Amino acid sequence: MPQHCDKLDFELEAAIVIGKAGRNIPASQADEHIAGYMIMNDWSARTLQMEEMKLSLGPAKGKDFATSLGPWLVTKDELTSRRISGGAGERYDLAMTTHVNGTEVSRGNLKDMTWTFAQIIERASYGVTLYPGDVIGSGTVGTGCFLELNGSKIYDPAWWLKPGDEVVCEIDLLGRLENSVLAD
Repeated sequence: MPQHCDKLDFELEAAIVIGKAGRNIPASQADEHIAGYMIMNDWSARTLQMEEMKLSLGPAKGKDFATSLGPWLVTKDELTSRRISGGAGERYDLAMTTHVNGTEVSRGNLKDMTWTFAQIIERASYGVTLYPGDVIGSGTVGTGCFLELNGSKIYDPAWWLKPGDEVVCEIDLLGRLENSVLAD
């Protein structure tokens, strides 16, 4: 849709898939509820978000047209060599990058998440039942979107996605997620 392509953005994230149902899950037990990990590109239509934020709604209607997941689900046992244990839940030392049309635009590491997935699960399950198959994103890695990069003046003029662009998100051991932007 035309407004979706006005300031269209990528968002480099990791995602988990819930493997065991639970409600009011404490962070100390939350990692047991994770079936696996995958790459998530949580595309955003920034023009629509900005219109709603003026109304104090937050970025509520960013889009419903795209959240890319994959290319496969990686189980926790496959990530053992990169696991960092801690009191607030497990972290993983996994480099994350995004390339647009062959140019690297984003680089980060999953271990640098502000909140662990265990903490996110604790919050998400507060008064809510999480079911097997539910997907929860990490939030965007630092420098993981054009909104942040453009706001930091890394790209001047601002860079936004347009039809024809190729977006490749990669996370160590989780694979390579490739998408093309196409007009509706």
